[in-house]
Amino acid sequence: MTVDRATIGALLDELPDPSPASTRGFAIHGVTAPLLDALHRLLELLDTPQDIPALGQARYRELMYRLLQNDDGQLRQIAQEDSRLSRIHRAIGWLRSHYDQALCIDDLADRAGMSRASFYRHFKAATSMSPLQFQKILRLQEARRLLRQASSAQTSAHRVGYESASQFSRDYARLFGLPPARDAARLRAVSSDPIEV
Repeated sequence: MTVDRATIGALLDELPDPSPASTRGFAIHGVTAPLLDALHRLLELLDTPQDIPALGQARYRELMYRLLQNDDGQLRQIAQEDSRLSRIHRAIGWLRSHYDQALCIDDLADRAGMSRASFYRHFKAATSMSPLQFQKILRLQEARRLLRQASSAQTSAHRVGYESASQFSRDYARLFGLPPARDAARLRAVSSDPIEV
């Protein structure tokens, strides 16, 4: 799920001013029953995809509202055009759409308008991982999606930007607990099982 800056910005008008933002990355404090309820109702839409056009935006907006009520100012920064988190958010957006390309930290830092050291520090604070680790997770998640659709491990590895099939297999098994071919077979078996009502 992506964080929509326009939705956050509109919701900020309906909330009181926050306490001063902390220097930590994004964190939620005091997970409340209303927050869990909003998340649950949004996820329920996955069971009824035909309801998403009518209800999806309202449930997403409610979840963002509940998150804003419980955050320490970090989520609010995303709505501000030139905040550190907003600039990191832009870099993350670029990474999401270019995960299969070679990663150059200097280029990402330039996109965020930060020095290399500052970018790296703020990226890690916001995501709890380095840009390279973040890219690896994006690649492996996309590879898993491709494998579920009957793509071979080698083809999936190449399509997401891996040059070494053996490195891909090691990274995949480390993240998902099984080698690519075995995990793909398991995922396909689970998705083909009939659902009992």
